[in-house]
Amino acid sequence: MTLRAVVKGVGHYLPARVVPNAELESLVDTSDEWIRSRSGIERRHFAAEGEMTSHLAVQAAQAALADAGLSADDIDAIIVATSTPDLTFPSVATMVQSGLGMTRGFAFDVQAVCAGFVFALTTANGMLLSGSAKRILVIGAETFSRLMDWTDRSTCVLFGDGAGALVLAAEEAGGTPADRGILASDLHSDGRFKDILYVDGGTSTGTTGHLRMAGKEVFRHAVEKLAETAHACLEKAGLTSADVTWIVPHQANIRIIEGTAKKMQLPMDRVVVTVQDHGNTSAASIPLALSVGKARGQIKPGDLIVTEAIGGGLAWGSVVLRW
Repeated sequence: MTLRAVVKGVGHYLPARVVPNAELESLVDTSDEWIRSRSGIERRHFAAEGEMTSHLAVQAAQAALADAGLSADDIDAIIVATSTPDLTFPSVATMVQSGLGMTRGFAFDVQAVCAGFVFALTTANGMLLSGSAKRILVIGAETFSRLMDWTDRSTCVLFGDGAGALVLAAEEAGGTPADRGILASDLHSDGRFKDILYVDGGTSTGTTGHLRMAGKEVFRHAVEKLAETAHACLEKAGLTSADVTWIVPHQANIRIIEGTAKKMQLPMDRVVVTVQDHGNTSAASIPLALSVGKARGQIKPGDLIVTEAIGGGLAWGSVVLRW
């Protein structure tokens, strides 16, 4: 018998406040044209005062459960990928557990920055295949607007807030690449590059800190490493780029997305793109894009999807799944 972790439902949540590029012109030396030409971003959402990462995550989780036709009582575990927790501890996942009224099972966070959702999916997959759980809620949720240095125009215009969620369930399958569910994953990290993307706060400083990024270096690593991990993951699944229906990438920058698609020899009309509307929502960007892609009618049952992401660490990886 072969088990697969199959997507049963998907959902997302975006804060009500929409911040167009033009609004940022009054905060920092930038322009709509400058932001669009370098990132593809046109607008993003910012959490309201008092609206925390856990609040966004609960909303996305409820949407995913509704899409799956399930309740919180049907879930065995919650994994939240985030780098912007409400508090140092407890985990956002336990706050989501409480927010959903779930008193059974277990919940914990995963922190791999923008690659967090890929790491969380892989963790959930392993737990489902091992029998540790039968159904897992996997969430990416961030409030990156609270990490911005509003004097640094190279970074503060790139990020936004949001959350996305998937319900995964263990199901018997035939053990072939035609199966629904997660078919392969591929994870990497290399701490030698920690200084090109990081937040300069934490227990070492006693402050929350601000995001710091060497943009050109991150771009160079991103295009190369994302294409490599996607190809490696497809190979593990016994598939090639020609089999891919959709790339659903981390929505960091349109130039990175275009560069990765080109290296994978896939046209942009096979890529789900949401960066223009959400900006970079870090660990939330892939589940957000999956949910939006389904809502648009792009992603359909049986589609083969490659998700890939890279973030601070550096940490990067990919997952191949059949919807």
